[in-house]
Amino acid sequence: MSYIDYYKMLGIPKNATEKDIKKAFRKLARKYHPDLNPNDKEAEKKFKEINEANEVLSHPENRKKYDEHGKDWKHAEEFEKAKQQQQYQGNRQQQHSGNYNESDFSDFFESMFGGGGRSRQSSNNAMFRGQDFNAELQLDLKDVYTSEKRTLTVNNKNIRITIPAGVENGQSIKIKGHGGKGVNKGPNGDLYIKFNIVNNTNFKRDKENLYTTIDLDLYTSLLGGDVTVDTFDGKVKLKVKPETQNGTKVKLKGKGFPVYKKEGQFGDLYITYNIKTPTNLTDKEKELFTELSKLR
Repeated sequence: MSYIDYYKMLGIPKNATEKDIKKAFRKLARKYHPDLNPNDKEAEKKFKEINEANEVLSHPENRKKYDEHGKDWKHAEEFEKAKQQQQYQGNRQQQHSGNYNESDFSDFFESMFGGGGRSRQSSNNAMFRGQDFNAELQLDLKDVYTSEKRTLTVNNKNIRITIPAGVENGQSIKIKGHGGKGVNKGPNGDLYIKFNIVNNTNFKRDKENLYTTIDLDLYTSLLGGDVTVDTFDGKVKLKVKPETQNGTKVKLKGKGFPVYKKEGQFGDLYITYNIKTPTNLTDKEKELFTELSKLR
């Protein structure tokens, strides 16, 4: 395997902070995302490369292994164990026969990762689990109001996934076996998809509950009446009680957001009334309000 400079790939220095790495990855991911570059093989390849670089460098443990072991970072633990074992065996040989050869460890390491040496057969049979992949998927809030299927391209493979209704911003789901390929018939890694959900609606979401504010004219708030309001899945008519005060809250049961992985269950919608004081009054209106104030 040839050496890949993940820092150069993301365009960042080796002393970059986690914030620098995240910022660089997001910028490049938006530029090369397959959805924005349909049928562009070069962009698809670049997207996979920067995703791999981010997977390594954004994870402190993986980054440390990469900085120390380069292209063999995924086998860092085996490398360290082999080193400790060889040092232990070498010390024992030195104690008993004085014939310890410092090049033995190099032979052992080479045999583990594809070089020559007398331990080639046993080390080449070692199975290693594939690398886990991380990806981010941006969706609008309306996209997760119902369950929907999406096709993602990972390592030149199309993966058909179902995004459950009610998934939350920042939530991750695991797609088993769709990460990096295992070594020597070891199991594949997993794919973790993190959801970035953009809310461009007039509703504020808190888990399965929704919150919104609607304007109510002064006359309806005083005398009562019917108003039509928007919910997430359509309009409903509400009856406003006479003498409704500013800031009054009403709850519409079951008109909130779907409960994650609980089909048919929904949260509630909470509506706050904002009473609007009339402006640009006519002379007649001022006269009537003056009379009204005298009555009070």
